[in-house]
Amino acid sequence: MGSHGDKGRRNVVIRAILLGLISIVCVNGTIINYKEALTKSLIFLEAQRSGKLPPNNRVPWRGDSALDDGKLANVDLAGGYYDAGDNVKYGLPMAFTITTLAWSTINYEKELHAAGELENTRAAIRWGTDYLLKCASRENHLYVQVGDPNADHKCWARPENMQTPRTVLEISDKDPGTEIAAETAAALAASSIVFRHIDHMYSRQLLNKAKLLFKLAKSHKGTYDGACPFYCSNSGYNDELLWAATWLYKATRIEVYLSYLKFEAISAYVAEFSWDLKYAGAQILILEAQKDLIYKQQADSFICSNIPESQYHQVFTTPGGLIHLRDGSEHSICHGDSLLVLGLRRHSPETQPKDHLRKQTIDSTNLMAFAKKQIDYILGHNPKGRSYMVGFGPNPPMQATTEEPRFQWLKATSH
Repeated sequence: MGSHGDKGRRNVVIRAILLGLISIVCVNGTIINYKEALTKSLIFLEAQRSGKLPPNNRVPWRGDSALDDGKLANVDLAGGYYDAGDNVKYGLPMAFTITTLAWSTINYEKELHAAGELENTRAAIRWGTDYLLKCASRENHLYVQVGDPNADHKCWARPENMQTPRTVLEISDKDPGTEIAAETAAALAASSIVFRHIDHMYSRQLLNKAKLLFKLAKSHKGTYDGACPFYCSNSGYNDELLWAATWLYKATRIEVYLSYLKFEAISAYVAEFSWDLKYAGAQILILEAQKDLIYKQQADSFICSNIPESQYHQVFTTPGGLIHLRDGSEHSICHGDSLLVLGLRRHSPETQPKDHLRKQTIDSTNLMAFAKKQIDYILGHNPKGRSYMVGFGPNPPMQATTEEPRFQWLKATSH
């Protein structure tokens, strides 16, 4: 088992594909049906829903499950999302999914509406935020995990039939977990923007809770390791604090968060964006509001580290063109990076990164081509000529390997 588990990586991969698809769903001139892929990615996420399913559930083979989650802690924790084929609910990757899904919805609302998936995307976000609000119902406490991963990984039951323990983990001012408190704050702050003009009271509720969680994260610092070895925070918590403060400033425009970004936050030059490493996401997001030189240099460095045309590139590609940083997480990283590349593409030309060795500006055409190539690779434009998305494209996966028996039920999404 890797640092955060192969099954966990699979779920992040599918979520990353979803985020990337939202970014390029309206691109023309390709034989790939991005709209179909976007729809099936959202349905995959809906298939991970825990709790009492809504009447308009689009996955008929799924039913209500884990309705008593939280009972061991005398709190209602029904809802949220399971992690991949597992029946565990991990707070850190779940919150990251909601943050980035909200970001994509903010940036590409018109495209989602044109694809007929805006309401389903909002529903996906709200399914997550409703659960996160439950997790943060007690002051200075945050419930961060439901389920025993060791027992769960030994049992191949679907969630409707599981009998494994639904143990509950939490963080607090006495037992801190800065990464997950800050990421949850980011998720709620980002989502508050999504709902600002359609449900103002709910948006305020999300934002107020985000402020409290950021205060908890900043005032009681400590690394959260309760999800190890499945989701270990290898990067520490400074990136999550930067990420959360950025989203809170974007949602509120309150000076205290900008002051934190300018004088207290710690940032870094990085070459990837993932559930564990958020520096680059915050750097690019900050550029939407503030043309800060340091953050711009760091964002430019991230782009130049990934774009193959750059003399500075550090992330190399496979012979078929997929960026490859390390084994076991390449699809997740490539689509997380693609999301940020397209985020930077939205800025005016003068903010585009320059490759100083070649005295060449990497323009929006380079950025779109890079992001599109990564998405297309997963969807079938690769040397094997097969899709890596279940139920979509040429020769997609139809069953799990012998090492991944639990993943077989996902093939039903193609029915």
